[in-house]
Amino acid sequence: MLPLAVYVHWPYCARICPYCDFNVFKNRDNTAEKTALLSAIIDDLSTWRQRTGAREITSVHFGGGTPSLMTDAQIGAVLTAVDRLWGLPKGCEIALEANPTDAAAQKWTAFRDVGVNRLSLGVQSFDDDVLRALGRDHDGAGGYRAAQTAMDIFPSVSLDLIFGHSGQSVQDWDADLSRALTLSPHHISAYQLTIEPGTAFAKAKARGEDKAVDDDSSSDLYYHGTAVLGAAGYDHYEVSNHAKPGHASQHNLAYWRGWDYVGVGPGAHGRVTEASSAHGRVTKDGVRYATVCAKRPQDYTARVRAKGTALVDDDALSPAAWGEEYIMMGLRINEGISLRTYKDITGEDLPKAVIETMTEHGFLDTKEGRIFATPSGRAVLNTISAKLLGA
Repeated sequence: MLPLAVYVHWPYCARICPYCDFNVFKNRDNTAEKTALLSAIIDDLSTWRQRTGAREITSVHFGGGTPSLMTDAQIGAVLTAVDRLWGLPKGCEIALEANPTDAAAQKWTAFRDVGVNRLSLGVQSFDDDVLRALGRDHDGAGGYRAAQTAMDIFPSVSLDLIFGHSGQSVQDWDADLSRALTLSPHHISAYQLTIEPGTAFAKAKARGEDKAVDDDSSSDLYYHGTAVLGAAGYDHYEVSNHAKPGHASQHNLAYWRGWDYVGVGPGAHGRVTEASSAHGRVTKDGVRYATVCAKRPQDYTARVRAKGTALVDDDALSPAAWGEEYIMMGLRINEGISLRTYKDITGEDLPKAVIETMTEHGFLDTKEGRIFATPSGRAVLNTISAKLLGA
């Protein structure tokens, strides 16, 4: 059977960032709601265990929202449930997303003691003006101190940085990268600022206030970042992610490799494959389901109480849709995709002529039955995927 990752969505935030399009809600003094939500998440996991059967758990990821607003007891309760239901292997990645404003050594040590072994810290920038423009509630010095605290406590620390905001120069981006590298974090995620529909930044753009740089400038910033981080010893293992040896995100790799993951919590998404044979081998006859949970915390809790699950969508993917996801996610990583796996999923071969043409033009590489996007190819992944899929 495919390995299984577990995603837990905690939707509350102290402040809603103007570029964020995640399913988030303002954090308020609603202890009863949060207590009920935690109980519902644990009950939802029990229902998922009945559906997935025994699986090897590869990672547990607390995302949001701001899961660092949870208590160690709440996190521990979820991990205890996962361990009871599937078992948590020794060394399993257990990651938590955090904001610098939640940095407190005693609190984070308690998180570590209940099992969290990786912290993903939303620093975004060390420049106070940039942080204000991004609507963040910390300053550069606070972000740096929070990262230092995290490095002292957790065995694996990832820093999130954002590039491509309006007015940013290569020199500005270099200053942020240099500051981050003085901390020697285990992992750096460098995300391009994108203007998502429905966000405050999208509304500003509609008024003529573009909060992001143009495509050419963004490309310059992207390639500068990859060069700087590569020279510093980080493996550029995914389009936006850079890791020291042994510190790639196992949870995100589950997404990119096309493995299964259960999503619990308000608005959480999941992908679960039900095998077609008694031996549990996934073939083109297996069925992969795309799942989505109710978005509002109250609705999520009510659905679990009534039905044992909070799913509002539980759709079987067609072989073509499954294959498309496999390509679009898998080409983001150095490992690329397996031509055999694609055929197992869809019953079809990828077009050999397209692969050869893309390889001749320097966008793809091939090796031992796998195809990979080159650095040039990563800049045009949507185009490559579309051509491979005949679009």
